[in-house]
Amino acid sequence: MISKDTREMGISLRTINTCLIVGSSVIAVVIIVLTFRLTSSFEYLTSASEQSIRLSNAAHELMDASDYLTEMAQRFCVTGKREYMDNYFAEAFESRRRDQAIQEMSEGKGPAAEAALEDLQRAMDGSLNLMSREYYAMRLVVDAQHITDYPDVLDEVKLTDADASLGPDERMELAASMVHDEEYYRQKDIIRDGMAESLATLEETALKVDHEALDAMNLNTVLLRAVIVFQTVGIFGLVYLISRLGINPILAAVKHIRQDGPIPEGGASEFRYLARAYNKMYEAFQSSLEHMSFKASHDELTGAYNRAGYDLLLSSMDLENTYMVLFDVDNFKQVNDTYGHEIGDEVLQKVVRVLKNHFRSDDYVCRIGGDEFVVFMAHTSRLQHDLLVFKVNHINADLSDTSSDGLPAVSVSVGIAHGSGASSAQDLFERTDAAMYQAKQMGKNTYMFHEDDPSAKA
Repeated sequence: MISKDTREMGISLRTINTCLIVGSSVIAVVIIVLTFRLTSSFEYLTSASEQSIRLSNAAHELMDASDYLTEMAQRFCVTGKREYMDNYFAEAFESRRRDQAIQEMSEGKGPAAEAALEDLQRAMDGSLNLMSREYYAMRLVVDAQHITDYPDVLDEVKLTDADASLGPDERMELAASMVHDEEYYRQKDIIRDGMAESLATLEETALKVDHEALDAMNLNTVLLRAVIVFQTVGIFGLVYLISRLGINPILAAVKHIRQDGPIPEGGASEFRYLARAYNKMYEAFQSSLEHMSFKASHDELTGAYNRAGYDLLLSSMDLENTYMVLFDVDNFKQVNDTYGHEIGDEVLQKVVRVLKNHFRSDDYVCRIGGDEFVVFMAHTSRLQHDLLVFKVNHINADLSDTSSDGLPAVSVSVGIAHGSGASSAQDLFERTDAAMYQAKQMGKNTYMFHEDDPSAKA
């Protein structure tokens, strides 16, 4: 539950910033960890699948080599053609696919590879046992066909006396029988059984590994999605929080400042502090204006602010958002000399009325000299060239109109400068005065922006 003090003070932007940094760091770490876990699961699945394929290929290779040896032995024992014997021993001692298969299997990792290797080794042992029978049969053929150039391994095979006494045809028949009888295929089945068990072990293990790896990947993917969703929601929440606590209060403050009113105290605690400080200064300023004697701050003749009021306004004015417009009545001395001071006073009163008619109610009209007037356009940004030109032209038009009041026509020379380009209040006045002097030099009844003001280039 939010305490009363927290509601009054507001949430601190520093707290929000700290939470944002910590939260972002935690989410980043979690995403990185989940990404590594997901990558690790994928790499494990890939590695396991590759190993399963290699081991399965090795098992099939051993079986293919065993079948090839069987085929060559059977063909040689039936036909007696030497090429089959050569093919047989080339496979057994040169290609050595069975040995390579065993080597490949032995390089596998994990219990599954060990179990598959055990089954494959049993098949290999069966293949080697079968080779003894094949050697004996091929020795019978070699003797029957009187082949003298044969591998040394057959020279080590000794025929029984009974078999040695057989004639060539009988030896061929016995040899063919030894690689085709029931015992031969029984031993062949032992090899195939070992092979089948090895492949079954590999398939079962590969399936189990696939399921485990996929489950891990799915879990990590779900967690990663959840973190991303949480992060997205957090971003929207952060945008809302910043908008509510920072942007909206600032926009509201700008609106109230332009309306020359106090700032609502809302938003983050830092902004509330600034709003309270501004409101205190605003209240002090308003109080000073209200308590200032009207006679002390206003010109008795025209009702405009006098020099004292001008000095107070200038000292408290936000120069960065204020235009100073200096008006000097052209040839006013001639009006006094020609029509008298009473008419001259009425002309000055008319000048103030015209100025107030053409400026806003929250702009300040000041009489700072006999025929010099200043208007402060408060809360105004730069580049208001067209607006100011419009106002000055209409002011001179109204002052030259004699039909409504019968007063002599007059005009004003105007100097304009924006406070954002000035270093101080005095500097702003000097800039405005310099611009007004240039307008006088140009023939009066005109205006001039200070040369450094952006509006001067418009």
